[in-house]
Amino acid sequence: MVRGYYLRGQLPRSTHTSPPTHLYHPFRHPFRTISAALTLKKNRRLSNAHGTCLNYNYTIMSNLKLPTAPNAGLFKQGYQTSNAEDGAVQRNIQACREITGMVRTSIGPCGRNKIVVNHLGRIFLTSDAATILRELEVIHPAAKLLVQASQQQELECGDATNLVLTLAGSLLNKADELIRIGLHPSEVVQGYERAKGLALMELETIAAETTANAELANGDTAQALVTSQLLARAVKTAVASKQYGHEAIISRLVTEAVQHVMPKNIKAFNVDAIRVVKIMGASLGASQVIKGMVFNREPESTVKNCGKAKVVVFSTPVDISSTETKGTVLLKSAQEMLNFSKGEEAQVETMVKNIADSGVKVVVCGAGLGDLPLHYMNRMGLIALKVPSKFDLRRLCRVVGATPLARVGAPLPEEMGTVDVVETIEIGGDRVTVLRQEDEATRTATVVVRGATQNALDDVERAIDDGVSVVKSISKDPRLVPGAGATEIRLVSTIVQQGERTQGLMQHAIKAYGQAFEVLPETLAENAGLDAIEVLARLYAAHSEGRNTTGVDVDDNDSTGTCDASAADIFDSYSAKMSAIELATDVANTILTVDQIIMAKRAGGPTMPKQQSIGNWDQDD
Repeated sequence: MVRGYYLRGQLPRSTHTSPPTHLYHPFRHPFRTISAALTLKKNRRLSNAHGTCLNYNYTIMSNLKLPTAPNAGLFKQGYQTSNAEDGAVQRNIQACREITGMVRTSIGPCGRNKIVVNHLGRIFLTSDAATILRELEVIHPAAKLLVQASQQQELECGDATNLVLTLAGSLLNKADELIRIGLHPSEVVQGYERAKGLALMELETIAAETTANAELANGDTAQALVTSQLLARAVKTAVASKQYGHEAIISRLVTEAVQHVMPKNIKAFNVDAIRVVKIMGASLGASQVIKGMVFNREPESTVKNCGKAKVVVFSTPVDISSTETKGTVLLKSAQEMLNFSKGEEAQVETMVKNIADSGVKVVVCGAGLGDLPLHYMNRMGLIALKVPSKFDLRRLCRVVGATPLARVGAPLPEEMGTVDVVETIEIGGDRVTVLRQEDEATRTATVVVRGATQNALDDVERAIDDGVSVVKSISKDPRLVPGAGATEIRLVSTIVQQGERTQGLMQHAIKAYGQAFEVLPETLAENAGLDAIEVLARLYAAHSEGRNTTGVDVDDNDSTGTCDASAADIFDSYSAKMSAIELATDVANTILTVDQIIMAKRAGGPTMPKQQSIGNWDQDD
């Protein structure tokens, strides 16, 4: 083999395709065979000749690329790379398939609960996908994109977080099938984008045809929103997916709380105006709604009730100031000992007297409250309330209109707040403090939840938060669409029919996008213990007959597994459904456009040595 030399001169040559003379030469390129005698000269190039000369016939072949390790010497030690040749797209899809399969069984009223133990050892018993993913430490980059999409859905709408994950996983599964049969990921992404526009257009058509939205033609006030029963319909469906069997009780609590705080302009509704206080004991049916803020502790002072009072809020401890260093005092007589404590008492008395003279009747402190200041507050008839939570302290400042002070002393008039009623009541044997405001701008409501276990109370609290978030969502766009999978079945039919009328390779991606929506009714039927294939067949048959509101009946009352979602008052928020479709499509397309992952070595110091556990000599390590 002669390397580094090129041909010179006018040479007779014939072009034909012949078997390769080298093991690694591809068959698809023709060989050029030169039959004349050749003159070789170094560093001279022939325009139509390149490569290496082989054999007596001087067959010119392409230069061979020597195999090397990927990114050899490019990154520091510890980097991990995965490109398209290594199946990066399939690996990303597989990671997303695993995380969506984890939460898919939790979707719907009959969804299964998960027990999650986070890195702090706290136990979560819930079927809420947002809570499950928030407590998991997902490290795969593609799976993290799914988690971020679900968190964004939780932030915007408060509902349909599991729909984002399940739909995105179904879209990726359909894309994997298309890629395996030869479609390029770019063609799949283009088809998905076009199909997303079709889905959103059809979703708007469904919302326009929903009879429940006809009552809201002039529903631009809070009274129209409540009396139209739209509030109860939307909240009931959102709560049923978390607390099936208790949705009537929880939706009643949420509706009653919203009625107390709903402003005239429903778009100004604030979710922070509704709080949840959990008190152990009794059952969920004993839960109630109280107008105002409720703290599950009574005031520290002897005075418990007052009305039309000024409030001051301190974010620092209300106590005698002391230095961090230790000091030594030499006392030579009993009189010196009495004088030593009198100075501090006089200072604290002056401080409390200045607060009382400013007109304040309620003192709220976010940190410690000393015994000596409490003594003088009792003498002057002040209410002293301790609020350890900084979040509750911030919410209280917003309700009463006070400014949290970092100094202890008499507040300025603009730093004080006002409250209409401060009272202490008893709920289930526990004494709680209620701060009530009658002013519309600062009205609050507290849902007092009762239950047997702390985990049950936490799960009910999450269901109430989802219901309140749905109210916020429908305050911006009050339209509803049929639930129970009826909307998804109609989207499947419309998008697949449009895909069949599309020419080119894009039709496969559009039809796959439509078929991906089958995952929701299929999962609802599977989680309810029904035959998913049979239920899907009956749903398609009902929709083909024009019954477009037919969905999955998880109770299977008529042994068909189907029901009329509109007649059963099963509705989903239009804005939440639209946001879920957009987020699921965008995150699926983002993952499909990734062909290489480059991961640096994770930072971290040396691990602590594991201590030997104390036990029997034959105990397992």
